[in-house]
Amino acid sequence: MSKDIKNLVSAFCMTIVASITLFGISMDSYAQTYRSGQHLEPAFEGWRENEDGTFSFIFGYMNENWEEELNIPVGENNHFSPGDPERGQPTHFLPRRNRFTFEVVVPSDWGDKELVWTLTSPNGIVRQAYASLARDYVVDNVVIASETGSLGPGTSSPESRSNTPPEVSIIGDPIRTVQVGQPLRISTEVHDDGLPRTVNIMEQARRFARATGAGAAAAFITPDAVNKMRMMSPPQKITVGKINGLYLSWNVYRGDGAVQFNPPQSKVWEDTRAGSNSPWGGLWTPPAIPENGVYEVEVTFQEPGRYVLWARADDGGLFHDQYIEVNVTP
Repeated sequence: MSKDIKNLVSAFCMTIVASITLFGISMDSYAQTYRSGQHLEPAFEGWRENEDGTFSFIFGYMNENWEEELNIPVGENNHFSPGDPERGQPTHFLPRRNRFTFEVVVPSDWGDKELVWTLTSPNGIVRQAYASLARDYVVDNVVIASETGSLGPGTSSPESRSNTPPEVSIIGDPIRTVQVGQPLRISTEVHDDGLPRTVNIMEQARRFARATGAGAAAAFITPDAVNKMRMMSPPQKITVGKINGLYLSWNVYRGDGAVQFNPPQSKVWEDTRAGSNSPWGGLWTPPAIPENGVYEVEVTFQEPGRYVLWARADDGGLFHDQYIEVNVTP
C-alpha cells in the first residue's frame, strides 16, 4: 500500500473517531428522534425590506417527526395575530426542518409591533413564533445560503454573492381540476445562472484527499468510497451541510389526502440520512437538467378535496417558489 493511500485510510479512521468523541455520537442521541406523534415548532427566520418599502417576514418550521406529515387547517390551531389569521401559511407540514418556507408582507409603517404565528399540533402542544423588525433578524441572499447549508456560516465568495435565485414558471393554468386516481401532468420551466457551481463526487474526492494530505490517493478511490467518507466525516460546518446543485421539487402545501409524485421528487426538507433523495443527505446527486429547461411531473391524488401544490426550484444556495391550486373530484 502506498504512503498516500495509507494516509487517506488513516485520515478516514480519524474522522470516525472524531465523530464519536468530538460530537458525542451515541445510540442515546438517536433515541431522542421520533417517527411520529411529535409536535411542530413554527420558526421566524428573519425579515427583508422590499423595493416598495414594505417588509417581508419569513417563516419556516420544525416538524419533530421523521416520517409523519401533519395537517393543520387555518383556523384556531393555525393562525396569525394580530389581524388576519390567514397569511398564506402552509396547512400540510413535511417532516423535520423546513427553512424559509413562506413570507408574510407587512406595511412600511409596521414599526415595532410583533406578528405571531400560532400552531397547535394534533397532540395538543401549542407553539408560537414571534416576528419583528429587530435588526439582528435581517436576511439577505448570503444569510439564506449560509443557513440552508450551501455556505459555511460567516463565509462568502464572489461566486456566492453574485448568485441569483432560479426562475420558475408553471406552464398552463394555475388552477386545475382532476379526478381521484387520474394522473395530473404538470410542466414547469426553470432557468438558472449556473451558480453555485455543482461539485461532482470525484472533485469532492480530490478536495478530501488534499485536505488530509493524501493528494495522490484520489486516483485510486471510487465514488462509493467518497460517499462513505463523507457520511462518516464530522461536520465541516456548524450549520447543516448541503450539496449544491439545481433541482425542482413539487410538494403538497395545503391538502389532507395522500398524493403521489412521479418521478419521486428531491426533498426540500433537511433529511440528512444517506440515500434519502435529499440535498442534505449522503449519496445525493443533482438530477439531470432537461435540455429545454422544462421539468415534467405526474401527480395522482387519492382523496377528493382542494389542494395547493408547491414548486420549489433550488440551486443549492437560493430558491424560487410557485404554486398551483388543484380541485380533486370523486
